[in-house]
Amino acid sequence: AAPTAAPPQAPPRPKHRPAPTAAPPQAPPRLSAAGMAAEDEAELGLLECRVCFERYGPGGQRRPRNLPCGHVLCRGCVGALGGPERRRLECPFCRRACGSAETSDCLPLLQLLEVLGPAGGSVPSALGRSGGGGAAGSVPAGLGLRLSLGGWGSLVNPTGVAACRRSGRLVVAHDGKKRIHVFGPNGSCLQRFGERGDAGNDIKYPLDVTVTSDGHVVVTDGGDRSVKAFDFEGRGVLAVRESFCLPWGLDATPESEVILTDSEAGALYRLTADFKKGKLKKCQMIRSQLISPRGVAVSQTSGAIVVIEHLKAQGPNNGSTRVKIFSAEMDLIGQMDSFGLNLVFPSKIYTTAVAFDKEGRIIVTDVCSQAVICLGKREEFPIFNPLISHGLSYPVGLTYMANNSLVVLDSGDHSIKIYSST
Repeated sequence: AAPTAAPPQAPPRPKHRPAPTAAPPQAPPRLSAAGMAAEDEAELGLLECRVCFERYGPGGQRRPRNLPCGHVLCRGCVGALGGPERRRLECPFCRRACGSAETSDCLPLLQLLEVLGPAGGSVPSALGRSGGGGAAGSVPAGLGLRLSLGGWGSLVNPTGVAACRRSGRLVVAHDGKKRIHVFGPNGSCLQRFGERGDAGNDIKYPLDVTVTSDGHVVVTDGGDRSVKAFDFEGRGVLAVRESFCLPWGLDATPESEVILTDSEAGALYRLTADFKKGKLKKCQMIRSQLISPRGVAVSQTSGAIVVIEHLKAQGPNNGSTRVKIFSAEMDLIGQMDSFGLNLVFPSKIYTTAVAFDKEGRIIVTDVCSQAVICLGKREEFPIFNPLISHGLSYPVGLTYMANNSLVVLDSGDHSIKIYSST
């Protein structure tokens, strides 16, 4: 029987602060960086905890804390969600469980509070000075940080990133009022769309995003268990609800099909659609009996598919992941879990995102070592080759651009970091 667990739910607004009765005004389609920061600060309550709606502070119960999933709560809400014993809590936004000891100070927000000072200061000007991301750090020879985008005030708790190979545009799914943020190849904001709300094409809780070869943006929405497609102007063209339990990761094939994981059903689907006409042709389960599959990637050359499973374990620090590789015909080629990877690699590996480079090598993000690691081609899997070992906080997304630039989505400082060969 299909799992009956409910999708991620937003915490209710407290009674002493009723929801507004009118929708906020629509933003213009293209904004300057300062304009976006000002709008986001006003609309999202950047300096407020999204559970209790109290303003963050530098200390005490209002100190902002990062959960391992990248979402931010105040210390008081972390303690309240953990219960009387304060051992385990579940993120109210993405439902990832963690221990209270696994939370950490949200340094970007604390730095912003310090810049603003006790009087509050100017949020837009403070955000403007940040330039969109943390320090570049150092990377292995031959790979350098070329561009950093986003940061607080532009992206909020980003969850997925994808690249359009034809135009070079980058698409990010995040927790802002408009869930989809489109950047140009030079880092400029081109478009924002995907309202948060209850209408058919609104996006409640985006979990991942991909771009098809025919130029459509496809998003998994954990809020209503659907897959939604848009054109690059933000027009909703298709919403697929095929009794999904919790659609999570997705990637597009060269033929504009979409490979999709269902985390709660433990299944892998192939979606075939005519996005221009807004018509679903086929939704086929191609693999079952997976364990909490989330991240997925499709090789643009061989058609091989890589899936990241999140294995269930007892205890606050015993979570592990497994990387599975399938051929284009869905034959299992190889697999390796965290325990096996620990025998090969010098530290614990907890993978959150996966991609293929143009040579067919498997690239993963590791949140334990805050790194991006190459696991090699499928016939040599696994090897260990760190590509980026410094300058990342909590890498949760990964993709390659047409020019083979590596794009990393860093939820820790809410930024996109683009690396290229030097």
